[in-house]
Amino acid sequence: MNRNVEIKARVADPAGLAERTRSIADEGPFEIQQTDTFFVCDNGRLKLRVFSPDRCELIFYRRANVEGPKKSQYVIARGNEPATLLEALTLAYGQAGRVVKHRTLYRVGQTRIHLDQVEGLGNFMELEVVLRDGQSNSSGASIASEIMQQLGVQETDLIDKAYVDLIGEPVRP
Repeated sequence: MNRNVEIKARVADPAGLAERTRSIADEGPFEIQQTDTFFVCDNGRLKLRVFSPDRCELIFYRRANVEGPKKSQYVIARGNEPATLLEALTLAYGQAGRVVKHRTLYRVGQTRIHLDQVEGLGNFMELEVVLRDGQSNSSGASIASEIMQQLGVQETDLIDKAYVDLIGEPVRP
C-alpha cells in the first residue's frame, strides 16, 4: 500500500492562503472538479472519485480520525467508466455519503497541497506528504508541520475528520 501523512484544516481566508501557497509551490495551480461517493466499508474507507464522465479513481484508504499529522495507507485504481462503477459499488455495498468539491492542487517537494471548496461545508486545506520507501511517518509529520508554519495554518484550525463525516454537522464559523 502507498503511504502518506496528512493534515486537514478549516480555512478562514482562502485568498490569503492561496497567495501564501503560490509563494512556496514548485508546481500548480491545477484546478480539479471532483465528486467523491463513499461506500459502506468496515475495513477502512472506499470511495469512487469522479472527475468526468470518462475518468475516475476507486480509492481505498485507512486513516485514523485524529487532529494533526496522521498516517494514511491507500490504494488507487484508475478507470474510465464511472457510471458503471458507481452502480456496481452502490448495489454491492450501499452508499455512505457524497462530497462534491472544487480542488486547487499545488505541489511542494513530495507534498500535495489541496485548497478545497467543499459544497455545503466551506473552505479547507489538506496537506498530503507522500512518503517514500523507507521514509518514516515522523519524517512526514515533520514536513507537514513545517509547511503548516510556512502557510500560517494554526493548530486550532485542524480537523480530525473526513469531509464526508462533517456533512450534517453544525458549521463552525
